[in-house]
Amino acid sequence: MTTKYMYLKYTRQQRSGILLFFTVIIALQFGYFFSDTTFKEAPDAEQEQWLALQPGIEQQKIEKAKIKAAILPFNPNYISDFKGYQLGMTPAEIDRLLDYRKTGRYVNSPEEFQQLTQISDSLLQQITPLFKFPDWRKNKKKASFSVVPKKDHPVFSMVDINTATQEELMGVKGIGPALSKRILEQKEVLGAFAMLEQLEGIRGLSAEVIRELGKHFKVMAGPPLRKININTASLKELALFPYFSYPLSKEIVTFRSMNNGILNIEDLTKINGFPVEKLNYIALYLEF
Repeated sequence: MTTKYMYLKYTRQQRSGILLFFTVIIALQFGYFFSDTTFKEAPDAEQEQWLALQPGIEQQKIEKAKIKAAILPFNPNYISDFKGYQLGMTPAEIDRLLDYRKTGRYVNSPEEFQQLTQISDSLLQQITPLFKFPDWRKNKKKASFSVVPKKDHPVFSMVDINTATQEELMGVKGIGPALSKRILEQKEVLGAFAMLEQLEGIRGLSAEVIRELGKHFKVMAGPPLRKININTASLKELALFPYFSYPLSKEIVTFRSMNNGILNIEDLTKINGFPVEKLNYIALYLEF
């Protein structure tokens, strides 16, 4: 063998050393590739204290959400299917109340409500604090009161919001010709108001003015509600309903087409963009 090729000749020990060298390099490469080399900084005392407080903060958020979602006082004569479901009533109990209301009659006390619906004593005890009967029904006669005379504002007794005239509405401070006209137009479209909460959706009516209206007006035995069939109404008819925007009406039509119709109130809550917070009175104007 010539001298120039002598450097290619290794002894057995040299070959073993080279093999071991490459083995170590490959092992280090695999170790680097599969091991987690990120540096994890140990939390300091302040961070640990903050993490310890997190469960309590989350619990407070949950409690606040429960308080916010609490059911406000209401007139039990206007319980809808959804409202009854929230209260824990059975479908049969809800139907007894709705059938009774269709005759134009009202319940005037928790005892009458239980006698009619046949709910249990425990449920009655639970929901009675939420009942809010009109004063004139609790007293078995129409309540009246005097309003302190104000300039350009007449004195009048409490009346049904559904039979109020424009002049009577304008007798409340903060209500002028434009706002009184909007209230009457909204009532005309709906047939009648089911509860004073609906006034919140009228443009220009502030919370303060609505509270003032509540001192002078109540929802009593007014005209029948103008109902709309949620399954047969056209897109245009749905969009004319005060509580349905055009985009929401399209969502309703799409939902009923894909699900063979809308069967009940719970189906409405599944529709994208549906105003669930208004469902307690929207449902009163719908037929399925």
